Amino acid sequence: MRLRALLDTDALGLRLLGGEEELDRTVRGVMTTDLRDPSRYLSGGELVLTGLAWHREPADSEPFARLMAAAGVAAVAAGTAEFGYVPEDFVEACARHRVPLFSVAQQVAFGTITEHVVRQVSGERAGDLAAVVDRHRRLMTSGPAGGGPDVVLDLLGSDLDLRAWVLSPTGRAIAGSAAAGPELPPQIRTRLAAEHLSALRTGRRSPHRVTVEGVTYSLFPIRSAPKDTPAAAPVDQRASVLADWLLAVEADAGDWPEERLDLLQGVTQLISVERERRDAARTVRRRLAQEVLELVQAGAAPAEIAARLRVAAPVLLPGLGAAPHWQVVVARVEWTDPQGEKAESGAVAQSLLEEILLAPDAAAGPDAAEPADRIAVAHSGDEAIALVPLPAVAAEHDGSEQGLLADTLLTAVREPLAAGLADDGRLAIGVSAAVHSAEGLRGALEEARHARRVAAARTGVVCAAGHQELASHVLLLPFVPDDVRRAFTARLLDPLRDYDHKHRAELIATLEAFLDCDGSWTRCASRLHLHVNTLRYRVGRIEQLTGRDLSRLEDKLDFFLALRMS
Repeated sequence: MRLRALLDTDALGLRLLGGEEELDRTVRGVMTTDLRDPSRYLSGGELVLTGLAWHREPADSEPFARLMAAAGVAAVAAGTAEFGYVPEDFVEACARHRVPLFSVAQQVAFGTITEHVVRQVSGERAGDLAAVVDRHRRLMTSGPAGGGPDVVLDLLGSDLDLRAWVLSPTGRAIAGSAAAGPELPPQIRTRLAAEHLSALRTGRRSPHRVTVEGVTYSLFPIRSAPKDTPAAAPVDQRASVLADWLLAVEADAGDWPEERLDLLQGVTQLISVERERRDAARTVRRRLAQEVLELVQAGAAPAEIAARLRVAAPVLLPGLGAAPHWQVVVARVEWTDPQGEKAESGAVAQSLLEEILLAPDAAAGPDAAEPADRIAVAHSGDEAIALVPLPAVAAEHDGSEQGLLADTLLTAVREPLAAGLADDGRLAIGVSAAVHSAEGLRGALEEARHARRVAAARTGVVCAAGHQELASHVLLLPFVPDDVRRAFTARLLDPLRDYDHKHRAELIATLEAFLDCDGSWTRCASRLHLHVNTLRYRVGRIEQLTGRDLSRLEDKLDFFLALRMS
């Protein structure tokens, strides 16, 4: 459709402020944003709707207009709710860059314009799917009358014979069409999510095509602008990659006509409405977590914290009769910028922690049926903190094994998150033990924070540690400087590694097994399937190469710590 047709539609409340000579431009899609630089979300031909929240001073107009022109947008439509008018400096900047500019009447919602544009574009290019846009309002409603993204996916299946699924950044299944049949197996969803994040990080243009187990899928990002970052603040694009849903279509889009590609882009815009609705539903739980944690960190009286917890419990576990136990989970994401300095983001850690806690394998026990109702994550500075309730009746059955376990928390999400964080990002998570009262929350928070530091001291892109791992020797390891670690482990283990490499021996593996068996010759020989004399020979060689005596407790401890730090 052309810009002129939009201007002629009175119901849209558009008034032309500049660019009359450009009204024959073709509109291929629509995007709503208040980011200062939304260019990575643009592919050209969009009508960009903005509420001008990014406009803080006249100097902000020029770069925004320049970016819009460079991205090849069809036009910009500015809302007037922020100022009551469109600033003249923005009108002039758009005119300089030949970007058509409209103002939007305050009584007209951006959703109305979005619905109209998508309907017209889809209707012109794929009449078979005009019904997709007719269901737009159903997509935005909750309850049995809604249907969410499944409505759109069902139409893709019935009208275009396309099997499609909506997945989270970690591969969690969000929706699927009835025509798609059984849910995608976890290993395929994980692989698709990892390939999608890797493609986004390397800047490949969507749709991304990938073949898994002989089947080709085309992956379309479902964009969502970060909500917890002030509009005027710069957005780390690496963080936004980790927030996108994806539409996985069982087809090779490489030879699709432009019309069908445009249609699928329109479908992703409709599904993004549901994403925003679900994100809004988390607002209450985030606020509850923030209030409780602020009290805990401020050293408030336990009675005051307990009162706030009584407010939070019915929201997080509706219908629960008994007061719950609680766990605390702390997460931190560290990015390395091009200059080699560390940059943290509490907001992206919050988003990732919510996603991890929603993963099917994240929770254990009978209370794991509806994890979405239990997510309460706040962020403070550079870390995210989750308050996870556990029904008291479940926790009392087997205290330490109930709830979240660090060693299984990342099982379902490690591969895609590693692809999204790539070579310049790390995620570390710490999990506390369950506590049963407000008095225990402060200790649980510190315990989770220390467990996170233990996790951060390990190698790997995505790491987690739990309270069970905070033994006395482990408590010290995160605070040993890196150069000290390297020198200590090299002095003890490098002679053994060199010997293993030259002689194809297994001295390192033998040392680990010997220490794990508490120095028992019989048990260690049995574990390694060796004769005791062979084991004695290997241990003797270890002592000869290192100058240590494995009968001495001090030397055993040094070897144990060197292996842990390596």
